[in-house]
Amino acid sequence: MFTVSKIINALIKKNISISVAESCTGGLISHTLAKHIGVSKIFKCGIIAYSNKAKINYLSVSKKTLANHGAVSSNVALEMIENLYVKEKTDICVSTTGIAGPGGGSKYKPVGLVYVGIKYRKKKFIYEKNFVGDRKDIQRKTKDFIFYKINQLI
Repeated sequence: MFTVSKIINALIKKNISISVAESCTGGLISHTLAKHIGVSKIFKCGIIAYSNKAKINYLSVSKKTLANHGAVSSNVALEMIENLYVKEKTDICVSTTGIAGPGGGSKYKPVGLVYVGIKYRKKKFIYEKNFVGDRKDIQRKTKDFIFYKINQLI
């Protein structure tokens, strides 16, 4: 059984650096990391790019990608991790973009749809998840999923 604390301790022990670009989780991943003692050794950057403008300005997400695919897409999650890596050069880069609700969903992009990007060294992974629950549940499930996947990678 993994715990977030054990995963963060493993990152610190193995000196695996991490940066995060968050949208729908609004800083929850960064907060989870930052509240852990000793994490300053490996946690390099947390960006909350909630709006499209912030995604463009701080993460260099392409306006064309946003126009063609929307903010909630695998394409945006991928650009977020790729461009975060360009800026930070950390071993792990994480991105989240999705619809936490309660509004904002549609037939094709319902509340609970979340794209998670994880870049670990040279490998990139994009996950499409459909979480059920209220806003806090969706954000928490996204956070838990990310740490679960990081645990598998390290």
